[in-house]
Amino acid sequence: MVPETLSQRARDIFARGQELGRNASAFSKVGDCGGTPSWFLGPFDLGDYDLGDHSSLQDVIDYYSGSYNRTSQAVHNGFNAAALLSIIRADPEFCESGETPLVCEYRINNPSMALILIGTNDKFRVAAFEDTMRQVIETTIDQGILPVISSKPDNLEGDHSLNRILYALALEYELPFWNVWRAFQDLPNGGLQEDGAHVTWAFNDFSNPANMRAGWPNRNLTALQVLESIWRQLGTDG
Repeated sequence: MVPETLSQRARDIFARGQELGRNASAFSKVGDCGGTPSWFLGPFDLGDYDLGDHSSLQDVIDYYSGSYNRTSQAVHNGFNAAALLSIIRADPEFCESGETPLVCEYRINNPSMALILIGTNDKFRVAAFEDTMRQVIETTIDQGILPVISSKPDNLEGDHSLNRILYALALEYELPFWNVWRAFQDLPNGGLQEDGAHVTWAFNDFSNPANMRAGWPNRNLTALQVLESIWRQLGTDG
């Protein structure tokens, strides 16, 4: 569920980003509504959580402070992979003429890493998904930003083909893979609401077993564990 060993290529991407002036203590979120602060990681900038037995995660929460609750230009309700690369989906209030949401976010936030959570809204675009995701990944790498590829917890396409593509691309590009789908398998209804798309909610109290039967705190917990694993391996200074 959490990448244990970073590839040399992943380390090289991060190192190049540092040469380009990327902020080692900033990450960006890339995805659909599930990546908005209210649904993903926002409370860790607001102090609205209980780590329970995971108190060691406080160090990584402190290190990436400011990234958790910010609104990403590369996250929006209904986004699919193609929307990340479409200039007509960029917010003109924040983005420059000709910028895509993805490039706009990277310019504004100057991250060293990107958590990429996309695919739920690609259930009708499976045939185009791989090529589009390659563009997302290569754009991110070209900017000196380390992509972290997340599987999606749902199977709206019916045959898990989108998650297989995400995993294959992570292997091909030697990138960290965060297996959210696997983390949810022991949860009631796979950690999903009745629509089979949105995660079930509970407060981020990692000490409460009842709360940890919901998808929302589990996705947040594993996200923190992913960030911590990568941060420790990169050896960046806190």
